[in-house]
Amino acid sequence: MGLTKQYVRYVQSAVFGVVGTSKANVKCVQVKGHHGHCAAVTAVENVNVWDLKKGENVFTLKGDKHEASVLCVGPSKSLLAVGYMDGAIRLFDLSSGDEATVTFKGHKSAVTALTFDPSGMRLISGSKDTDVIVWDVVSESGLYRLKGHKGMITAAVFMKDHNILITSSKDTFIKFWDLDTQHCFKTLVGHRTEVWGLSLLSDSRLVSGAVESELSVWDIFFTEKEGDEEPPVKKLKTDEGSGEENEDDEEENETDILSCVKVGVLRRSGKDRVVTLDTDVGKGFMGVHGKDNFVELFSICSEEEKKKYLQKKRKRARKKAGDSEPAEDQDDIILSIDEEIRTIGTIKAGGKVRSFDIFTERGGKRTIVMLLHNNKIEVYNWKESEVATATGGQLAMPGHRSDVRALCFNADNTAILSGSAEAVKMWNRSSQQCVRTMSSGYVTSLIFVPGERHCIAGTKEGHLQLFDIAGGKLLDDVEAHTGAVWSIALAPDKRGFISGSADKDVKFWEFEFVDEPEEASQRKRLMFQHTRTLRMPDDILCVKYSADQKFVATSLLDSTVKVFFADTLKFFLSMYGHKLPVLTMDISSDSTLLVSGSADRNVKIWGMDFGDCHKSMFAHDDSVMCVQFVPKTHLFFSCGKDGKIKQWDADSFEHIVTLQGHQAEIWSLAMSPSGDFLVSASHDKSLRLWERTEEPLVLSEERETEREAEYDESLNQGDPSVIPGETSTEVTLAATRTVESVRGAERIMEAIELYKEESAKMKEYEEDCKAQNKKLPPPQPHPLLQAHRGITPIKFVSEVLKKVKSSELEESLLVLPFSYVLDLFPLLEVFINRGWEVELSCRCLFFLLRVNHGQITSNQTLLPVIDRIRNVTLQRVNQLRDTIGFNVAGLQFMQREIESREEVHFFTDATQQLKEKRRRKKKAEGKVVLAMAAAGL
Repeated sequence: MGLTKQYVRYVQSAVFGVVGTSKANVKCVQVKGHHGHCAAVTAVENVNVWDLKKGENVFTLKGDKHEASVLCVGPSKSLLAVGYMDGAIRLFDLSSGDEATVTFKGHKSAVTALTFDPSGMRLISGSKDTDVIVWDVVSESGLYRLKGHKGMITAAVFMKDHNILITSSKDTFIKFWDLDTQHCFKTLVGHRTEVWGLSLLSDSRLVSGAVESELSVWDIFFTEKEGDEEPPVKKLKTDEGSGEENEDDEEENETDILSCVKVGVLRRSGKDRVVTLDTDVGKGFMGVHGKDNFVELFSICSEEEKKKYLQKKRKRARKKAGDSEPAEDQDDIILSIDEEIRTIGTIKAGGKVRSFDIFTERGGKRTIVMLLHNNKIEVYNWKESEVATATGGQLAMPGHRSDVRALCFNADNTAILSGSAEAVKMWNRSSQQCVRTMSSGYVTSLIFVPGERHCIAGTKEGHLQLFDIAGGKLLDDVEAHTGAVWSIALAPDKRGFISGSADKDVKFWEFEFVDEPEEASQRKRLMFQHTRTLRMPDDILCVKYSADQKFVATSLLDSTVKVFFADTLKFFLSMYGHKLPVLTMDISSDSTLLVSGSADRNVKIWGMDFGDCHKSMFAHDDSVMCVQFVPKTHLFFSCGKDGKIKQWDADSFEHIVTLQGHQAEIWSLAMSPSGDFLVSASHDKSLRLWERTEEPLVLSEERETEREAEYDESLNQGDPSVIPGETSTEVTLAATRTVESVRGAERIMEAIELYKEESAKMKEYEEDCKAQNKKLPPPQPHPLLQAHRGITPIKFVSEVLKKVKSSELEESLLVLPFSYVLDLFPLLEVFINRGWEVELSCRCLFFLLRVNHGQITSNQTLLPVIDRIRNVTLQRVNQLRDTIGFNVAGLQFMQREIESREEVHFFTDATQQLKEKRRRKKKAEGKVVLAMAAAGL
């Protein structure tokens, strides 16, 4: 039996080059130890928190393998909720650290809307699966799932003083949900197109944005407050050109909690659909933007401002009428929507806007933070309503504005070059910091010049650009080709390089030093000189030198790879077999193997001696963009437009491992000369560094892990669980069956089985002691009980229940077979009777009674147990309630005592008191000045 070949694992060590990705929004947060606001933006699967003043990364909130899709910040500004593409939601407490405190899993597809209620105790999530889920943040569990929309949920807002939720969707509807009764009691059908934005200015006014270039304004009236009177605003339905909407509004139902009337529209300058519609915390400003680079800002009048403007308007009307208009006619003069919500200006960003957030700083300074599609954050400040004088700054240095198309390592593995459509950047490999940025053309290929003080970039315009890295400036720009330079390869002897272009030429270049023409001293500078040209029959996509510099290989648009002798440029081999153009290739360090990757999604391994194809492998689900050999081995990496990096063995033709991380097409790979590091660049704007570890990798175990991951993924995509006897389709369970819930159920069943075994063992032991009339040695406890410091079996069951995640508890109990439910009821009775986790035990009890009601009521043996549990539960819950009431009363007493002693009012806003104190002090100082002036001092 032969020896098994040993492989080592490459793991992701860093993600860098991302300021903020455009799949999610930007939110302003407060971080302990940082004055002012910080901005939280998504960085593919992670979330970056940036200090806006210093322009540095505070910390990164690590995510899982799926991309983040939406952010939401709680009322405290320190609790951040992150929704992901797989439907998961994670909560991060920014005041305590960067680890996720809670994970919710209930959606089957990407989370598209998140919002906290005004108290921060509940979280609402909407998804592409059209469901709305209400989560309890405190108990870390899902409350219920609301069904009714037929399209993706686009926005959700809470009313401040009522337990009512408003949601919008791509199905053109806006729905009002009463969370007390958990049902939709009203649907607005006034929109003809998808509703993309929703903003609640107050509990009586709603603004919605759709595909049209206008915002709809709705007034909300609560029928229980207004009795049978007609809403006074109904006479305004003909204002602002909204009379045509009358026929679209629903007939008001007598049982409706509220009525909603469209009172007008706000015209936007943008013609695209609304992307973001949001207000600041104080509801004083509102912003909206479409798919362009403009954000329009509106000032929202307060009640005092409305009264002042209305008085001015009526005064002008009286003056115009010459004071002849009767007083009762003045009541017909009201403010229009454009006067209540006034346009104050437009801010132009440096690119297409993805999202924004507005906040107000001390001194009345307004700040808007904008996340752009080109991997950049821009910040603008203005005072009052002077948007035209807004001053701005940007956070752009840590990333490229466009996709990185070329990568390169230096000789000692310490620096990385990356090139995009506008710049070449140099990164420190260990710190992942950008140390140099050089403006360039559209870079398609990169190399370090020997000595590593210079680099050469090939551009899409056909130029070769030489950069001085230390000075960060362009030294030379040579029009080398008439077509795009798709590939550059450095000669193994470091004396020159070759370039391959779409103009069908392979050009050979040599480095040389020339005198500086304007320098008096004898300084020389680096140049490169064209020496030879090799004409090819088709466009050249990639060129490579063999390590012994014996051959030059070119891959062509005609799907072939041609190999020439490097010294004489005579033809040596033609490798054909690909069905589509060969986009990339590489030659092994010993010059014996050539691997090629093509747009036909195949990777082929060729022998360099005879040009025979050793193996053809279906490698990726889309075009293969880059292949790279690991130095001094026959292992190689491939990447493709499917977003995956795969490692292969060119000798055994085996797929070793797939490196997951990127969320979009991967354009380029670069392997360090030592083989310890791999860097990749993707359309998701991220650069990822992979590091070789000492951890051995066994192929059979890796295949088993992949199968388990596929099973887990299929389980996560399962249909929501159905509760027997429930027919309501509008409200269902919040959680869905996941791997964690199934494992939780398995652990509960194992604990119950262990309890039954140990109980039977102890019963048998007691019978033996009784039969022999002496005390025998006790039986050996189960190893699990010994591992938990010798706890009793019944306590072990309680501990297992406690360790099941709160958000997964209902689903885990739902998976339990009924036979285990029967065994669990007596245990719950003991838990409650002994006061062990009474709240958790009652939660399990009530849920099991609900989902197994039919079987329990038909089982006569359970009736005495249920009756005993009822009595014990009432007693224990009353005790808990009394304890909590006593504690609350004690805390309130302590609060009153401290307030009376220190004359400090806790939990109240002292702003008005401070202003009044300053006003009195200023008035007293004025009196002193007047007195001194009167005395002639």
